[in-house]
Amino acid sequence: MITANYNGKEYQQLHIKIDDRVASITLDNAPVNVLGGKMIKELTQVLGDLSGDTAIKVIVFDSINPDFFIAHVDINILEEKDILDELGKAAPEGLNIFQAVGEMIRKQPQVTIVKLKGIARGGGAEFVAAADMSFASLQRGKLGQCEALMGIIPGGGATQYLSSKMTRGRVLEVILGANLFDAVTAERYGWINRALHHDEIDTFVQQLAQNIANLPEGVIAAMKKVLPPTRNTAGFQLEHDAWAGLAFTAETAGIMTLAMLHGAQTVEGELKLEQLLRGLK
Repeated sequence: MITANYNGKEYQQLHIKIDDRVASITLDNAPVNVLGGKMIKELTQVLGDLSGDTAIKVIVFDSINPDFFIAHVDINILEEKDILDELGKAAPEGLNIFQAVGEMIRKQPQVTIVKLKGIARGGGAEFVAAADMSFASLQRGKLGQCEALMGIIPGGGATQYLSSKMTRGRVLEVILGANLFDAVTAERYGWINRALHHDEIDTFVQQLAQNIANLPEGVIAAMKKVLPPTRNTAGFQLEHDAWAGLAFTAETAGIMTLAMLHGAQTVEGELKLEQLLRGLK
């Protein structure tokens, strides 16, 4: 079991490294980095502690898994009832637990950067969209909102985040088309900042993060104040209600069960998840 420590607290699904005013958080939940209750709890905890650390100027997120940044929300997340209840009580009014972690990322006093070197689907793609900046590997970085194939719609902020990044038609294409997008197309649509050669992304992001961290005191805070993330409270509530209206139906439960039986949340199955889901009978 992997453990890491920060601010006197132990983490099992996050590696945390602090170096010259830059915090690096590496996600690690084998085999495919699903976003479960435990990872959400650990992210909420570390982001809360980092928000009060004025010495840290930039947070960079990546994954230890070469194939997956975050595969999607854990299909079995409802089994983590105690953690979900705890997270639900702590979530800000008007937000579900998935929206709450996305909004926490968006409202960090630090600049948040995602280094996307693998696949991010569903809640993983929402995580990427929530960050201040995101840079994807040309060869391996891919994004997708696959929820429609599971009988639901995104429920972690995608409808709101994507609407601020691209046209309505493209949002509908992303969500209802439910395909996996390569980094070049994602950049063209405005989903990410830039697509970079796989061998260059580490150096580029490290240099960018350090350049930002080295800025004179007050510059980052001023820019965060001038360009705050906007939250359409009614939009988030509509998204949650529409998602919840589909997520707990017998039909959706049946799709999830079949998906697991056919290899969802295994490395092989997740590499071709859209094909797997479209082939369910």
